[in-house]
Amino acid sequence: MAPDTITLPWASDFHCHLRQGTMMETVTPMVEQGGVRTVLAMPNLTPPLTRTQMAVDYGRQLQQLAPGVHFILTLYLNPDLTPEEIGLAAKAGITAVKVYPSGVTTNSDWGVLDFKAYYPTFAAMQEHNMVLCLHGECPSDADKGICILNAEERFLATLRELHQAFPRLRIVLEHATTKAAVDCVKSLGDTVACTITAHHLFITVDDWAGQPHHFCKPVAKFPSDRDALREVAKSGHPRFFLGSDSAPHPRRAKQGEKPAAGVFTTPVLVPLMATLFEKLGCLDRLEGFISTHGRNFYQLPLPSAADGTITLTRSAALRVPEAYTVAGSGASGEPDTVVPFMAGAEIAWSIKSD
Repeated sequence: MAPDTITLPWASDFHCHLRQGTMMETVTPMVEQGGVRTVLAMPNLTPPLTRTQMAVDYGRQLQQLAPGVHFILTLYLNPDLTPEEIGLAAKAGITAVKVYPSGVTTNSDWGVLDFKAYYPTFAAMQEHNMVLCLHGECPSDADKGICILNAEERFLATLRELHQAFPRLRIVLEHATTKAAVDCVKSLGDTVACTITAHHLFITVDDWAGQPHHFCKPVAKFPSDRDALREVAKSGHPRFFLGSDSAPHPRRAKQGEKPAAGVFTTPVLVPLMATLFEKLGCLDRLEGFISTHGRNFYQLPLPSAADGTITLTRSAALRVPEAYTVAGSGASGEPDTVVPFMAGAEIAWSIKSD
């Protein structure tokens, strides 16, 4: 029988969108609410974070909103990101560079068309011990037989090529959704890892078709793919770990004619993970997935007693709010709201208040 309380280190989320403006002001303080104190912050803002100083300035904004959180900063791969800029970024403490193939998701219009054009940049990253974070999808192209259901699998050849060309470069295939991706990462060397989101461990294609608040890129796939994600998380494989890809959008952007891609899990992230891992019968693997594995890959110190802990409890189930109001909205009309994953549902575990 599972225990009624679990005490864990604060979690680490190695892929999170914290946005900018009023949305940033709303969701950034929710990071700790969800049980997380280390966050890899995504750079696909408007404009994207393409220069070192832009990322440093963004980090300062985030830190003011959540002083207790360690923000890992990233840059957006584009032609401005030269080997020289990589050197500046490394000196400034920037950890990673994010790659978006052009047009595959939110704010990816500035993204990559030709990976080989960036080989000098990747070589500089390898020398400076930085991490390359990949949105692993090919752009949809009906003439080439590529669509949102096979775009990830078609990208895997590029992952293999990058690893072969830069064997010492740490690479993360982010938000894997397919058995093919899991098998590919497992087959590669210790410098290749993979993040998995909370929502992709819960849902399949039927759950987002017609449900815009479950629609994200890459999309959730088939039950057999979800089973593969669950199995590798359950196994405790050290190169698979949590990256929520939590991506808030205003309700109007999610429920419009062309829904924005993104699922918002930040304020309930660790309770969601505990609920799932209990269902899978592997609560003993939870700490590794939400903390240890990712920190080891990113070469961060493991949490110490001085860093504190969180306690999860089943004594009071957590009801996920129907929506969160965006700070500062509504001055000239109806306020913006953000609908979280599993809105209105009850989940078994909650974070115990001190």
